[in-house]
Amino acid sequence: MPNMAARRLWRGLGKRSAGSLRILLVALGILWVIVTLIIAATPLIISRLNAGLTSYIESDAFRAEMEKETAKSLHFPSGHYEPIKRTATWVAKTAGFQAKDGWKTLRAVDARGITAKFNPWGVFNRLWYLDDVHIQGGEAEIQVYEPKPEPSPPKPWYAKYFLPERVYLNHVESEPADVTWYFRGKRAGIFGTRLLITPHDRDFEYQAHEGWLRTKPFPEMRVKHIHMLITKELLTLYHMDLDPKSVVPSRIHVEGKAGTGPKDRSVDFRITMKQVPIDAWVPDDWRMHVSGLATSKIHWTGKDTKLENSGGEAEWRIDDGDIHGLPFLQKVAALVNDKSLERIKLDLCRFDVEWHYPNIEVSRLAIEEKGKFRAEGEVTVRKESLRGTVDLGITPALLEFLTAPVVKEVFPREKNGYLWTTVHLSGTIEEPQLDLSSRIMEAIREHPTVMLKLFFRQIGQSLRHAFGRD
Repeated sequence: MPNMAARRLWRGLGKRSAGSLRILLVALGILWVIVTLIIAATPLIISRLNAGLTSYIESDAFRAEMEKETAKSLHFPSGHYEPIKRTATWVAKTAGFQAKDGWKTLRAVDARGITAKFNPWGVFNRLWYLDDVHIQGGEAEIQVYEPKPEPSPPKPWYAKYFLPERVYLNHVESEPADVTWYFRGKRAGIFGTRLLITPHDRDFEYQAHEGWLRTKPFPEMRVKHIHMLITKELLTLYHMDLDPKSVVPSRIHVEGKAGTGPKDRSVDFRITMKQVPIDAWVPDDWRMHVSGLATSKIHWTGKDTKLENSGGEAEWRIDDGDIHGLPFLQKVAALVNDKSLERIKLDLCRFDVEWHYPNIEVSRLAIEEKGKFRAEGEVTVRKESLRGTVDLGITPALLEFLTAPVVKEVFPREKNGYLWTTVHLSGTIEEPQLDLSSRIMEAIREHPTVMLKLFFRQIGQSLRHAFGRD
């Protein structure tokens, strides 16, 4: 009996297993058909999705939305993209983007040849995340602006669900482009520089390599590297390294900070100059007459960027200084009968400057051409007026055209091989006055023989000139 029951149970299980197997085989067959259909249809589905995505990206509606979002991110009232073309799965390209009348740092933008790589994962965080943006060239005009509330245009109802909260730029790189601004009413800027823009939280860091800095009336300088961070409250210039045009190694380094918020617009910058040729920095009418290499440390501060609110201090040194070809030097050389005085070669030239606009204080002034003269003293400029006291030392050989009584009266002190007198400065920057000439003339009037000596010297020079002799 037990054996019979077991056999019946086994036969029942066998029938059920066979039925389950048939069902499983049918299900697997149906699944295989479905998978085969999906695999077969996938290229068609992907193709249609891809075509739809391309059609959307290249549509006027998408371009209009990109114009709106880009203008908003860069603080422009509007912007314009050239037609957008999809060139790869997540890559698009356009011939350019233009915008103007910006109300923050950027005043106008004209970017050409833009290629952007889109990161789709940002969509889940309501971001249009651009991994990489490459620009072939263009121009960006920047400006100093007063902070003010930004316009907030109303958004459509679907913006909350479909439009990004912001556009996130991870890496922006530009081939040679121009960054321009206006200085004293004239166009200035960095021309032909390579730009790199990277995010810093919700702000950006900017770096520039190569190119030329042109800001009149200053000379043109090559850009070596500029690195800065601009936030809503602060502009931080990590460094700006410039190479002036020079036959000797020279450089200018600038670093500092400037407030960009509504309550703080202060500036605090330090400038270091090393072996910078001075002939390119002086007024045009002096450029052919002076040369030398300037080394300086400058500290500039102010409650804003305006000159009238500025102050600071600086140390200056001029190496290989040379002054020549000036009419007053020619007159001095003729008076003293020493042609070497037509050119002054400075063995020493140093001074410190402290200014609080419009007042300038020059201290520790020391100028010397060894074997000829040395000057030491202090000078003050208050608005247009000039005041100062300078001790002037001249070698006895250069005073031989004066009689001994005149020399002793005007240059009463002797030290380090020079005869010294104190010169008082007055007048204005445009018309400086020195009391040295008046004292010499006063002494000459008291000693008429000196006047005769000078008179006959001038006659002799005139005769040599008339007969064509040197």
